[in-house]
Amino acid sequence: MTEVLLAVGTEKGLFLGRSRDRLNWEFSGPHFPMNAIYSVSVDRRKGRARLLVGADSSHWGPSVWRSDDLGSSWYEPPRPAIRFPEDTGASLTRVWQLQPAGPEAPGVVYAGTEPAALFRSADGGETFSLVQALWDHPQRSQWGAGYGGQGLHTILTDPRDPQRLLVAVSSGGVYRSKDGGDSWEPSNTGLRAEFFPEESQYPEFGQCVHKIAPDPVHPDRLYLQNHGGVYRSDDWGASWRTIVDGLPAEFGFAIAAHPRHGDTAYLFPLGGSGDRIPPDRRCRIFRTEDAGDSWQPLANGLPNEDHYGIVLRDALRTDDADPAGIYFGNRTGDVYGSHDEGDSWALLKSHLPDVLCVRAAVIS
Repeated sequence: MTEVLLAVGTEKGLFLGRSRDRLNWEFSGPHFPMNAIYSVSVDRRKGRARLLVGADSSHWGPSVWRSDDLGSSWYEPPRPAIRFPEDTGASLTRVWQLQPAGPEAPGVVYAGTEPAALFRSADGGETFSLVQALWDHPQRSQWGAGYGGQGLHTILTDPRDPQRLLVAVSSGGVYRSKDGGDSWEPSNTGLRAEFFPEESQYPEFGQCVHKIAPDPVHPDRLYLQNHGGVYRSDDWGASWRTIVDGLPAEFGFAIAAHPRHGDTAYLFPLGGSGDRIPPDRRCRIFRTEDAGDSWQPLANGLPNEDHYGIVLRDALRTDDADPAGIYFGNRTGDVYGSHDEGDSWALLKSHLPDVLCVRAAVIS
């Protein structure tokens, strides 16, 4: 029987849920109490499930921990896994993203940080080195910071070519590399920066991208939730077009793609940046099954009463079971899950601290 692990990172620790039917869950935690958990990954390469966690202690600072026994024990390297070289004059504030590369690079893990930078590990997350070319990019000094800080929060590798990388920065925009990170170019054609003057709302860089999700069937197709706007790319980020029609709002943080079905993606809309609450105060996930040409609200089992919970950029995720499970957590500490690809929902855990990120994966 399939077993799924659900990792929920919160403002005050990590909670781990396990289930064999995705209806009944057993949770442990908090692991890393009083640490803010902004990033979690489940690396299932090399025949095991390795958990990598970016934990941020208000006392000891940020660190990367790992577990090879599904959270029964944790290991922290004796020296900081991620640190900026002294000549950068920067220090690590937060680990926003931990992303294993594909099977063609079994030891490679990427990390996105605040201040916005990309780090690469070749030993499964034991040590990381700064991707210098992105840090030295001449446009980097002009990147702004989103409301939550200047974070590199999205890292994608092209499954057809491990040398092709794509990252997103809030608020610097989308950048791509064709040579494994040795050089980078902005890739924001069609993305609007609504907070700029009207005559300059489509700049080369400076957009506040909130999250990007890759389509599992069409490798050139990406879905993007912007700070105002939902977009699709059919050329792996070279250009973008709006797919907001049919949604109740264009603002939001999170977007996720189905793990197997092409043209299928999920998001949690919010009112504009002035209120940041769900439209009509209703808790709803929206799903597209035609690559954004239309959207369907999914609310069966979700709260009907006034709802104010915000879903952050990494707090909406899918597992890779069949049918796929969809999960999200909000800033009111509730975690919801669907075992039938969003058709119905159940409350899995309530009264947690603010949920910052969610990850789910089949582990057996």
